[in-house]
Order: sequence, then C-alpha cells, then structure tokens
Amino acid sequence: MNINTGNLVSITEANQNFSRVARMVDENGAVVILKNNTPRYLLIEFSSAEEEQTAPDEDVLAVSRRLLAKNREAYEELAK
Repeated sequence: MNINTGNLVSITEANQNFSRVARMVDENGAVVILKNNTPRYLLIEFSSAEEEQTAPDEDVLAVSRRLLAKNREAYEELAK
C-alpha cells in the first residue's frame, strides 16, 4: 500500500479535530493515524471497506484451484 505523507495524522490531532480528519478521508480516500510516530490505524470510507471485503469471483476461483492443486494427494486419499 502506498501512503501519501499528506494523509498522516497524529492520534492527538485525530482526537481533537476529527471532522477535519473525516474531510481528509472524503478528499483523499484514506487517512493513516499515527500513534507514537508509527502507523497504527487506517481510516477509510465505509463503502471502500465493503469493497475490500468482497473478493471478485475470479479471485475466489483462482484460490480454490491453487488449493486443490497444492493438496491434490490429500483430497484423493480422502476420496477413497
């Protein structure tokens, strides 16, 4: 994940100016909240989170094929 340094906010600033941080999310799509100068939290729009949770059917099929190929011997043994 690429992080725009303009989207970094300290946890203190996020706490004191949440509406400003929310506007930053609206403008840029995401904000990284720092705790002790370390990225700790990611604030994104709810619709973006929903999109991230659902994998396209192609991805699910690719993972299924890979798992089947990797564990073919075990599946064949279980099928007996």
